[in-house]
Amino acid sequence: MILSLYIVNKAGGLIYQRDFNEGLNRMSSNDYLILAGTFHSIHAITSRISPTGHSDGLELLEAETFKLHCFQTVTGTKFLLVTDPVHHNVESALKRIYDMYSDYVMKNPFYTPEMPIRLELFDTHLLRAIRTL
Repeated sequence: MILSLYIVNKAGGLIYQRDFNEGLNRMSSNDYLILAGTFHSIHAITSRISPTGHSDGLELLEAETFKLHCFQTVTGTKFLLVTDPVHHNVESALKRIYDMYSDYVMKNPFYTPEMPIRLELFDTHLLRAIRTL
């Protein structure tokens, strides 16, 4: 089950957040911003501490009750998907979400890149897709 989606811009700012499970603990808007910035920093640190010299950073964080998956685009935008520990096909879900982001957000002439996403068409298609994943 997909629990939440966060989209973080290349500077570490939260530009989209959506919970898909009514049973989740709700946080304040400020807490969501802090969470996004903290993940951005951890991702940057993990990409630099690799002993091989090259790393894409943190891609999966596993906990007892959830998994946090990260997909980073070429432009540095990060898609964070929180799932239950047994959810499969997360890579295909992230790709599908990224495709919707490309189609309904980035191709929208009224959207300013790196700014918060407030587009009903994106929300509608995202909810429909999450229900089928």
